[in-house]
Amino acid sequence: MSNDESVLVTGGTGFIAQHCILALLRHGYRVRTTVRSLAREAEVRSNLKEGGAEPGERLSLVVADLRADQGWAEAASGCVYVLHGASPTPSGDQVREEDWVKPAVGGNLRVLRAARDAGAKRVVLTSAFGAIGAGHKRMNRPFNETDWSDLSGHVWLYQKSKTLAERAAWDFIAREGHGLELSSVNPVAVLGPVLGPDYSHSIRLIKNLLDGLPRSPKINSSFVDVRDVADLHLRAMTDPVASGERFLASAGESMWMTEVAQVLQRRMGAAAGKVSARVLPNWLVRIAALTNPAMQGIVPLLGVNLNATGEKARRLLGWTPRSSEDAIVATAESLIRLDLLNKSAANA
Repeated sequence: MSNDESVLVTGGTGFIAQHCILALLRHGYRVRTTVRSLAREAEVRSNLKEGGAEPGERLSLVVADLRADQGWAEAASGCVYVLHGASPTPSGDQVREEDWVKPAVGGNLRVLRAARDAGAKRVVLTSAFGAIGAGHKRMNRPFNETDWSDLSGHVWLYQKSKTLAERAAWDFIAREGHGLELSSVNPVAVLGPVLGPDYSHSIRLIKNLLDGLPRSPKINSSFVDVRDVADLHLRAMTDPVASGERFLASAGESMWMTEVAQVLQRRMGAAAGKVSARVLPNWLVRIAALTNPAMQGIVPLLGVNLNATGEKARRLLGWTPRSSEDAIVATAESLIRLDLLNKSAANA
């Protein structure tokens, strides 16, 4: 396919962004992507090659940072669509609330202004399940796109930043969009083939199990393959019915971590030799949370079913994702292929 239309993908070093770039290239688009430093261009192109693409001049990189205005006008210039996925992710560098919220909210507004001023038709915002399913009392139904995270409840700062950033985006479109269209994609835990050692935090769930995590806390999640998240972005980008809509990217029924471990044991053979399906008792998690900040975020999730439905995307956009089990296996296979497991685990 060949297509002269250009699409801006923000945050080109990101896991979802790189799979979006791969999908766009397969559909013949020209792609421009933003990075905070051109020193990472070789890494981006290497990861895309791992994903099966060598785009040459059909991919260009520009420098732009969510925390500054410079570069965004150049990035959006001439682009018909914008896929905006750049946002703070749990890296361990965030200390204060503003470390999360300011770049997420301010970054969304910078990108939307640049897209509007450049005459882009539509922005597809990569939001998150964290903007939908956090802070609620226990639900007796799957989460859907009408839900918003309750920030008066117990909400992790990452989830708060995603919620405030998405709300700010919809408010901008209503007040200052001047015809710019917006859709959002809200993925649950994103798995699937990694392209290099820099991958999404959800992938660590699988890596930790393969590396021999002795017990898993009793937490629950829905899953989706990153390739299907990218496919949903492209559908939301071009389908007229997607304008003004949110879409949960969820492949199926949620799973407990012990069930994820059992999938690995059943499907991965000797490579899953160190995988344990044992449960870490809730009381141990609560004790650990007294001194471990990572565990503090887990406590509110203990025993909570976080099932989320992707029915709307299937119905309106014809989206047909892979199963959660296949996404788990694809993740494991890629971690092994790229030699990203602890050596002791890989040789077990």
